[in-house]
Amino acid sequence: MKAPAQQPGYFDRLYAANPDPWGFEGNPYEDAKYAATVAALPRPHYRSALEVGCSIGMLTARIAPACDALLATDVADAALACAAERCASLPQVRFMRSALPETAPNGRFDLILLSEVLYYFDRPALALVARALSAVAEPGADIVLVHWLGPTPDYPLNGDEAVEAFEENLPAATVIGRDRQEGYRLDVLRTAPAG
Repeated sequence: MKAPAQQPGYFDRLYAANPDPWGFEGNPYEDAKYAATVAALPRPHYRSALEVGCSIGMLTARIAPACDALLATDVADAALACAAERCASLPQVRFMRSALPETAPNGRFDLILLSEVLYYFDRPALALVARALSAVAEPGADIVLVHWLGPTPDYPLNGDEAVEAFEENLPAATVIGRDRQEGYRLDVLRTAPAG
């Protein structure tokens, strides 16, 4: 049986009940985590970035200044509408409804950001997600993972399990940074360079 988060319409129902279901806005923990994520970026600037699971765009707005172009995706239309409004003054940001691994975005990206999303997938789906993202990652791209370490009863995996399973399916990527804070882990990978 699928975990609740994998049921059709799960995220649409969450955002219909509460436009900020995880309490991102005005949350000091989230604010510190966003700051740590931006600080963990290995490079000061990226040509083309992909954020998977942008939710209401809190981290999107923080990452955008480091990007010439940023494609932010989510599975919920209400979240995308809120994120687009939040980032209206950032012309380099565009939004797309996308559900990995079924609908991977087109393009090539030198930064891929997955914040609080991998534990929504089970292990077989994570293998497909890793394959889909490998196909759109430029050689030498940075992949930044940020995941909560608490209990995840509605999700197939916890934060540690999800990150480990994702990394197992990216054997050519190198870990260039790991940090564990109270409540979350932040991992930075780099895909193999060209040649």
